[in-house]
Amino acid sequence: MKRLLLLFASLAFLFSCSEKNEVNIYSSRHYDTDLELYSQFTEETGIQINLIEGSSDELIERMRNEGVNSPADVVITVDAGRLWRAKEAGILQPIESEYLKEVIPQQLRDVDDMWIGLSERVRGIIYNKENVDPSTLKGYLELSDEEWAGRLCVRSSNNIYNQSLVASLIESHGEARIEEWARGLVNNFARAPQGGDTDQIRAVAAGLCDVALANHYYLARLMQSNQTQDKEVAEKVDIYFPAAEFGGAHVNISGAGIALHSPNRDNAVRFIEYLAMEEAQQLYSIGNNEFPILQNMDVPGVLGEFGAFDSDAVNVSSYGANNPLAIRLMDRAGWR
Repeated sequence: MKRLLLLFASLAFLFSCSEKNEVNIYSSRHYDTDLELYSQFTEETGIQINLIEGSSDELIERMRNEGVNSPADVVITVDAGRLWRAKEAGILQPIESEYLKEVIPQQLRDVDDMWIGLSERVRGIIYNKENVDPSTLKGYLELSDEEWAGRLCVRSSNNIYNQSLVASLIESHGEARIEEWARGLVNNFARAPQGGDTDQIRAVAAGLCDVALANHYYLARLMQSNQTQDKEVAEKVDIYFPAAEFGGAHVNISGAGIALHSPNRDNAVRFIEYLAMEEAQQLYSIGNNEFPILQNMDVPGVLGEFGAFDSDAVNVSSYGANNPLAIRLMDRAGWR
């Protein structure tokens, strides 16, 4: 019995020492801000970060192929719909952290704690300040009203941001109501969907349309640009976040999960907790113009100028669950 106990003790010791002093990150984010955060984490903890970058789909497929031999500890990507895909692919495990459960709002994390949000991305309504009285703006649903006929610019339905917006609206209003809305929205397009969010903002500034859908940080980047033409675009437009009485603003996230076969799980939890602390959250805001996930934080710089917003409070997990419905609905409505 004594020898057996010694064997169990030895195995336990070896298991506890099996983690290396590192954390392996698979990330689809390509921002200098993130690299700065990684350097600060290593400086504060001594834990080395090994980074592999790629698109969300590439990284998910890579981890599936690697299986139990995958070195991945943490998966980082943008949009809750993509995080949902990672969960559905079976490559994540629950994040066990009392700190994260305490500080991350319930609607901004997976219902099974397979992933959490780390920053907020708000899909606002960009409007031409000369042509649109902001008091006439209401919510996303009202953009299908006849008064906006020929005045709206959007990007393609292939874009995950638009898919997640539609998925969120389905969650709140039902498929039939949102299909009716999408048909009205398509009727109001000023041009065929094209380009990215920045292109929609430029189109509004140029008078090609009066309103557009875009994530807030695209406007923030133009406002902070060193290019004269970018600043001129930013001066001609503003952003409106739907008020609570009109359903609130659509909030998406960037977020992270722990890989199913993480070889350095404790380090992975520690790293994600670090990203959800105030110092890192400030850097997300200042460096990449993303709203902090922590509540009651002072929002610095340009984001402070945008002002507070009322979230629609829809659980972001629904963006992935409703994504197939959203894609089919947009297709039926003629949103290409």
